[in-house]
Amino acid sequence: MTESNTLPQPVTVRVDGTDIATYVIEPRRGDAAADVVLCHGTPWSAATLMPLARALATRYRVFLWDMPGYGASIDDGDPPPVDLPHQQQRLAALLDHWGLDRPHVLAHDIGGAVALGAHLLGARELASLYLLDVVTLDPWGSPFFRLVADHEAVFAALPANLHTALVREYIAGAAGAGLDAAWVDGLARPWCSAAGQRAFYRQIAQLRPEHTSGLVARLDQTRCQVRIGWGERDPWIPAAQAAELADRLPGAVEVSMFPGAGHLVPLEATEALAQDVLAWLTVVTRTP
Repeated sequence: MTESNTLPQPVTVRVDGTDIATYVIEPRRGDAAADVVLCHGTPWSAATLMPLARALATRYRVFLWDMPGYGASIDDGDPPPVDLPHQQQRLAALLDHWGLDRPHVLAHDIGGAVALGAHLLGARELASLYLLDVVTLDPWGSPFFRLVADHEAVFAALPANLHTALVREYIAGAAGAGLDAAWVDGLARPWCSAAGQRAFYRQIAQLRPEHTSGLVARLDQTRCQVRIGWGERDPWIPAAQAAELADRLPGAVEVSMFPGAGHLVPLEATEALAQDVLAWLTVVTRTP
């Protein structure tokens, strides 16, 4: 993890009584060609998408946020709900707060369900949507998710050293062919405080597959251009879901596969992903 890939200081936005850490990165020269919103997944934060954000910000104004319960938005007081319906509502509210009318959105992992929910259930119009290794289609949720859902309090009470080892192993296991140790350290860090440990198991316990069923039923009502990206060696969500998802969406949806990459394409194949997203944005920003 290099200094250029670290997040700037967050700007806190309060939405429905919940504080959300947000970030905006603008081109250093000239006007932005368009606005792009990046949505992270679990157990990640905006940090996962920062290398991509830096690449996109050469041409675009890029907005990122740490969903409540993640990253700099972990609440060590009375934590807010962190289920998908609440996160979908928060994204819709953030788009309003930022004054974004039809932004382009890139969403990773459960960020895909959040972005689709804001669009299909929250009636927020998007200019385009790039879905990257997203949680949407059934079935999803590993046996570990189900185990935590049944025993959240037990996991939250693990000794700190055992919890840290579990989180690091969990994060490292998302990559297709290994993840730089500095990234493992950085991505694990928010979860390794006392509040972070509770938040880690809370968000897993509150993520329910039934919260995506309404999205799946409405995929054919998507009202913007969509592209799909997927790590060819994703160990968490089978790459075969990319083609199935494309078939369920309206129109001709192209799929970009990233050879050798696992679930963390933004970190494992940063340059290839940035090139693909920039090429996509060039096309969709010119298309009415």
